[in-house]
Amino acid sequence: MSQTFLSQFSHCRPLATILAVASGLGGCASIPHDIANFSRAEPIPEVEAVPFFSQEKFQCGPAALTTVLVHSGIDVTLDTITELTYLPGRQGSLQTELLATARQYDRLPYELGGTMDALAAEVRAGRPVLILQNLGISLAPRWHYAVVVGIDMGADEVILRSGTDRRRATRMRTFLRTWQRSNYWAMVLLRPGEFPERLDKTRYFKAAAGLESAARYRAAQSAWVAALTQWPDDPVALFGEASSAYQLGEFVRSEQAYRSLLKRNPGMHAARNNLAYVLAEQGKLEQAVAEVRIVLASIAADDPLRDEFEASLEELECGLSDRRTTAQCGNDRANDQQDQEHKK
Repeated sequence: MSQTFLSQFSHCRPLATILAVASGLGGCASIPHDIANFSRAEPIPEVEAVPFFSQEKFQCGPAALTTVLVHSGIDVTLDTITELTYLPGRQGSLQTELLATARQYDRLPYELGGTMDALAAEVRAGRPVLILQNLGISLAPRWHYAVVVGIDMGADEVILRSGTDRRRATRMRTFLRTWQRSNYWAMVLLRPGEFPERLDKTRYFKAAAGLESAARYRAAQSAWVAALTQWPDDPVALFGEASSAYQLGEFVRSEQAYRSLLKRNPGMHAARNNLAYVLAEQGKLEQAVAEVRIVLASIAADDPLRDEFEASLEELECGLSDRRTTAQCGNDRANDQQDQEHKK
């Protein structure tokens, strides 16, 4: 198993698998029947310090993202964000581009749960909320990104940075109707290690995994370490910390995290396979081989990942017998496979 394959299989796919299981257990956030019925016991002051970037035609997405990025402490221009997120063919920006770009600046984009309570809590805490609206109708949608910076409960209005308006006051009923058409999509930007006001484990884990998928390993590590303060024994958080430490070359730390995970979840074969490679990076090839043999002794002959674990064993035994690196062994194996393909 080459190092390239290791990064794709051992430190990405198992994590995604765990997240899928966690998502299935956690379920989707439900939309309350009356979303306007949120807690009004505390005032929600306007976050006046939020900057304003007036949009050009069709560029509400870049303008909204620049607004929340700059407010979170990132020194960036609207032109730069426009180049990264604006899709001329669509005359706009997709949510995926906004989320991906936020990650490139080491910010954790956390999608809220589609409730006014969650949105209000963030604004009350001083965080602007980036939202998606449909200002048109279902047959002729007019999608628009804006930033919520306040809720005036006395006037029953939501205050937005929107379009070319630095302060657009929108009636609550109108805001809810246009927001509903986007399935109440909203997100805030968190610095790695920060939590939202209404913390949901599954959504937070997906956000942290997104940082790792974007190769923002230091930021991802901070997010996973923070997660472990909330859920110390959670296997997803432990796997995430171990994986990010590996990617950063912190092999001792990665080994400790994987061992902690396996102590609680000895049957997590992907984690044991990864531990083997962490050990190999430290020159502990005998221990690495032993870990993969434990995996192979524990799984069925028809296990869909058995071939991958057998490849791990072959590669690690190659390094043990020849004292070559696992990368060299993996490259040799890949070259052999290519030769066989050419002969067919």
